[in-house]
Amino acid sequence: MSAAPEAVPADSGEVRAQWRPGPLLPARLRPLGRPALWTELACTGLLYWAYTLTRNAVPAHRTAALHRAHTIWQTEQELHLNIELAVNHAADRVDWLIVGMNYYYATLHFIVTIGVLVWLYVGHPDRYRAARTALYTATLLALIGFAYCATAPPRFLAGQGFIDTVVVHHTWGSWASGDVASLSNQYAAMPSVHIIWSTWSGLTLAFLARRTWVRVLGACYPLATFTVILATANHFVADAAAGAATLAIGFFIQGLLTGRAAYRTRQRNALTTSQP
Repeated sequence: MSAAPEAVPADSGEVRAQWRPGPLLPARLRPLGRPALWTELACTGLLYWAYTLTRNAVPAHRTAALHRAHTIWQTEQELHLNIELAVNHAADRVDWLIVGMNYYYATLHFIVTIGVLVWLYVGHPDRYRAARTALYTATLLALIGFAYCATAPPRFLAGQGFIDTVVVHHTWGSWASGDVASLSNQYAAMPSVHIIWSTWSGLTLAFLARRTWVRVLGACYPLATFTVILATANHFVADAAAGAATLAIGFFIQGLLTGRAAYRTRQRNALTTSQP
């Protein structure tokens, strides 16, 4: 693995060398400009095809998926991290709140992520490739996890007291229950793609948006999603932690491939020195 020096200004105005790993890709394979739209659509299609493969394969591992879910729940209880049941029951007591959370879980997951991708593609073409690569890499890693380590959501654990809020409140259009359940992977709880996508979207907005209120919303979005996935009994705390770790790995791999950070911060002017 090669390492390339990058000159950055020090506080004293002198230039110092900061070493970063990579890039592993040659320069011609890591351009900064906006990629062709058809390339992006093709990549999205390939990811959906890979998801379809995992969705079709996972039902054969239902017993193992339920066993892993029980193990996660027991481990969280031993570590006193088992807040899911309390959040699930508390939210379920307020009809408008839990119904809103059900629709949040089923829709914003896609709407916000696609919206941020389009916003990046149109408004920040020089940042798009790196940020998109981190997202797609993390999503691919999650799909591999679904294929080889299928895990059931908390709502599937019979006798543990979890409420399937979509079924109880007859929420329309959920990807997790009802008529459209066959279109989604019912044992794709670990890691949480909701956390992967919402955290990526939140970071992208927090780093790149110009308006303060948009950056604040970006920072709050993953926290709201974390609350929703627990309240609807679709994920464990461990699933969320695994999702955050998977996204971190995605950013790390992106950095190895390109040798640059996905969200580059503005460098301080070397001629500017701090005044006492």
